[in-house]
Amino acid sequence: MAEMERLPHPHGRSNGERRHFLLVAYGSQSHLNPCRVLARSLVQLHDADGSGPVLATLSVPLFTHRRMFPSSCSGVPEDEDTTDGVISYAPYSDGVDDGTNAKDAEGRARRRRASFESLSAIVARLAARGRPVTCVVCSLVLPYALDVAREHAIPMAVFWIQPATVLAAYYHYFHGYGELITSHAADPAYDVTLPGLRQPLRTRDFPSFLVDTTGGEVAKSVNDLFRELFEFMDAQGQRAKFLVNTFEKLEPAALASMRQHLDVFAVGPVMGSSAVARIHLFHHAGADKKRYMEWLGAQPEISVVYISFGSVWTYSKQQMEEIMHGLRQCGRPYLLVVRKDDRQEDVSSCLDDVVREGRGMVVEWCDQPAVLSHPSVGCFLTHCGWNSTLEAMAMGVPVVAAPSMLDQPTNAFLIEEEWKAGIRGECNGEGVFTGSELARCVEMVMGSGARALEIRQRAEALKGMAREAAASGGPAERSLRNFVTAASGADKTSTKDIPPTMSESI
Repeated sequence: MAEMERLPHPHGRSNGERRHFLLVAYGSQSHLNPCRVLARSLVQLHDADGSGPVLATLSVPLFTHRRMFPSSCSGVPEDEDTTDGVISYAPYSDGVDDGTNAKDAEGRARRRRASFESLSAIVARLAARGRPVTCVVCSLVLPYALDVAREHAIPMAVFWIQPATVLAAYYHYFHGYGELITSHAADPAYDVTLPGLRQPLRTRDFPSFLVDTTGGEVAKSVNDLFRELFEFMDAQGQRAKFLVNTFEKLEPAALASMRQHLDVFAVGPVMGSSAVARIHLFHHAGADKKRYMEWLGAQPEISVVYISFGSVWTYSKQQMEEIMHGLRQCGRPYLLVVRKDDRQEDVSSCLDDVVREGRGMVVEWCDQPAVLSHPSVGCFLTHCGWNSTLEAMAMGVPVVAAPSMLDQPTNAFLIEEEWKAGIRGECNGEGVFTGSELARCVEMVMGSGARALEIRQRAEALKGMAREAAASGGPAERSLRNFVTAASGADKTSTKDIPPTMSESI
């Protein structure tokens, strides 16, 4: 990524011709990378339809911003707008700025208030500098973004960075189905039929917080945030706008269903390109792309098992031992990603033993799209975060799904049941994905049987659909243009009279 520069005052067009989107993102890789790509896509619509430029500012927590641009932040005032040459950046402060999460309701309320005040200052500053914000777009659910839209009477949209099926699950949970789902949460096999979806969801397939049976504070607070989001969007004077990181041919039924209730724009797959460096928030200075790409190049086609559980997951020693047992049982070459930061010492010791065996390669980081697009990769063992799931589908790589929490169970359901592009593995009673289960699933995907062939054919078909959606002038771009047009015509006073909900407790 280019070094940031201070943003000059605008010249040329009048303020009334500028559509300016303030994208407010949560400070994790799974949020900020798609938000950054979306912001760049908005700006690249510039003048193509003759209706004037589109501006985009990405606002992430100050702690995250400093990790994104460690060398560029030194000496730059925190109230100074910066740019990478395409979009501008304006970090907000949560009052703590240390990257931690609040531990209780009081702490969450303080951070919400601080984030609201910081974002409000950004909105005022942008207006004073000739670039007033015309629409706030938040990633998934950020209560302080709702507060800003309400206080400043700015139209609001949501960038839903999960599949449309998960949007349907949350929407219907808070619109008449919550009691049914909650009352059967302890029965993982219970079928719930939601309006418009092609087949029922078992309770085990729902986003984890909606079927939480532990009574944990995290699940309760997250569900309260989603409830507030839908209450806010329902109270707007017009249909709520949701940009969804999916594409029409991937989830036609879910998209059609949700369009009966919301203005839904399928703008995916939002994944970026090789020309734009992806942001990584953790240390990976020891990564050697040339080395692992050369290693992949030395392997036979469709032979490598690629294993990565995302940017958040850390492995226990037991889980790592089971993974290695399964890979030995498979007897296939593998590329395993295990982050070095937060790695337990006994996991590192286990990895040292594995490396000496010479069966595969262990790296602390990799360029995942480059790996998934390599012809030697035949299978992706993944936690099923949506970014990873979407990348696998776009690259035509069959999946072994090992979901844990959040939207991951629903994503695994889609992979196995809807798209027939992979296999969902089952954890044991201790929540561990065993080596024997790993080996079974890999063989189901990479073997010579009829199901393996069907899975590979479906994955290849989905790859073609994704390319069609992402093509220049294709469905994703047209949908994004439609959103810009709709947002430009929104009633700017529609959010002012929406009453605050739960703002003191969340």
